[in-house]
Amino acid sequence: MQRWILRSKNKIVALNGVLIAAAFAGKWLVDSHTMFHWGLALAAVFGAAPIAIQAYQALRVKVVSIDLLVTIAVTGAFVIRNFEEAAIVTFLFLFGAFLEQRTLNKTRSAIKELVEMAPETAVKQIGDGQFVEVSVDEVDVGDVLLVKTGAKVPVDGQVMSGEGSVNEASITGESMPASKEPGSYVYAGTILDNGTLYIKADRVGEDTTFSRIIELVEEAQDSKSAAERFIDRFARYYTPAVLLIGLIVWLVSRDLELAITILVLGCPGALVIGVPVSHVAGIGNGARHGILMKGSEVISDFSRLDTIVFDKTGTLTMGAPSVVEIEHYGDQTKQALAYLASVERESDHPLAKAVLAAIKDVEYYEVSDTEVIKGEGIVATVDGHRVAVGSRALMEREKVPLSGKALADLERVAENGGSLVLAAVDGELKILMGVRDQIRSGVEEDLRKLKRLGVKNLIMLSGDNQRTVDAVSRRLGLTQAHGNMLPEDKSRYIRDLMERGEIVAFVGDGVNDSPSLALAQIGIAMGGGTDVAIETSDVVLANSDFHRLPHALGLAKAIVRNMKQNIAIAVGVVLFLLAGVLFSDWMNMSIGMLVHEGSILVVILNGMRLLRFKLKH
Repeated sequence: MQRWILRSKNKIVALNGVLIAAAFAGKWLVDSHTMFHWGLALAAVFGAAPIAIQAYQALRVKVVSIDLLVTIAVTGAFVIRNFEEAAIVTFLFLFGAFLEQRTLNKTRSAIKELVEMAPETAVKQIGDGQFVEVSVDEVDVGDVLLVKTGAKVPVDGQVMSGEGSVNEASITGESMPASKEPGSYVYAGTILDNGTLYIKADRVGEDTTFSRIIELVEEAQDSKSAAERFIDRFARYYTPAVLLIGLIVWLVSRDLELAITILVLGCPGALVIGVPVSHVAGIGNGARHGILMKGSEVISDFSRLDTIVFDKTGTLTMGAPSVVEIEHYGDQTKQALAYLASVERESDHPLAKAVLAAIKDVEYYEVSDTEVIKGEGIVATVDGHRVAVGSRALMEREKVPLSGKALADLERVAENGGSLVLAAVDGELKILMGVRDQIRSGVEEDLRKLKRLGVKNLIMLSGDNQRTVDAVSRRLGLTQAHGNMLPEDKSRYIRDLMERGEIVAFVGDGVNDSPSLALAQIGIAMGGGTDVAIETSDVVLANSDFHRLPHALGLAKAIVRNMKQNIAIAVGVVLFLLAGVLFSDWMNMSIGMLVHEGSILVVILNGMRLLRFKLKH
């Protein structure tokens, strides 16, 4: 019976409202006081039933809930035959709970939308080479899957053949589709806008990026901040205190109606709901924008941070070196480029890959008598010529003369933080290349936004040489930059900052960043980085998109600001209502309950504003 009543709460609200309307219609239209009193009495009885059951269930687990206050107040109103107050209070309380639940469901819409996006089926290749549709639970790592236009990608995997454009908004928050070709990686939950892809499953089920995002958001929304835990404890003691005050007022004044009114007006509903709704709505906004914040404790620290420490490679820079300038000396430089490419094709060094990408289409020659000189470069015979490719030290070893222009070019490239690749043919310098890890597009503006949001110190730590680090720091306007740092050096530096009382966030993407991510108050992982970096972090930026960082910090500050606003509204309304009871004649139980439920809706709607939060330019 109890379960049926609680399941039927929405119907009871409607019945309650109809009975109240019928009672007032009987009084005003046909002047029937019998109809008026009986209608209100029945409305109060029906409305009080689910409230009393909830109060009883809370008492069974030794919790004095708001429902108990309302139950006692309605019972008291019945005793003094104030059926009008009893009926209206139960209706407003139940209707307020109905609206509260609906609006809370909206704040959880981000996770609901994510769950609804989860793929349920996949088209899998079976033994005879045919493709059949199966449940996504039947897909194993290594299976070959077919994805056609308009279909959801069922697992994380690599494209084996085919081309197409994929809408990755569910993973990255980006509305622009991403082009996919053989070798590209695709994620579960994304949608193939056009084309046909054959993919090899790499991660399935709960291991997919999409499933991990859902899990992280659910955990974050269910976690409680220090403020929420304090309010829970406060409500546990506050509710019995209100009961005690109501009892004392009745014993002193013998005014039962006044005591009942105090019970109703003292309900801390807005205070209990105000903080969670801000928290849930804010995390939902972050999920929609490709920002995963792992709980409200993270949000509190994140909003107060004053120092951000960045890893350089893969965070502030792209993580892949590229040729940024080329200088030619003497004649036959096209032939020299072909010789250079032929030598570099023999190497798997990152600089060699960058050089080959810059040279592109040339004729390759057979390379012989290759000699690798550790830390300096390569000397080889190409098409009958002695070719030296490497650093300035190699040129000095090979006694290659450097002109005044070449020396000036060397100094300029080094000053700009670039690595040098020099190529000499038969003892004559032919080519100089400056290779540099490019700074991410738009990072300068993002760093300016972080400063405007109150971050005082922007610090870069890198294992690269100090000259390169200084060049990047000058371009980005960082507070400090330190090179030649090993992972343990970075951790030690962050510990020193924290011991000085600074609230520190570390932003990185690699395995070597994991100790620093775990140590800092806020670890921020670039989502395209390693699994261990993502697991040890507190905030994840999907798709390694650095542009999300200012939005994440602005959102954290907005969530904390919104929580404080809701607490102020809730406390202010309770004080206003109690002052109205003590110092005015117009305050009664019905008006108090109306204002009380209105305050709950106000804090919920205020919290829901976070769903539309955007960082101001």
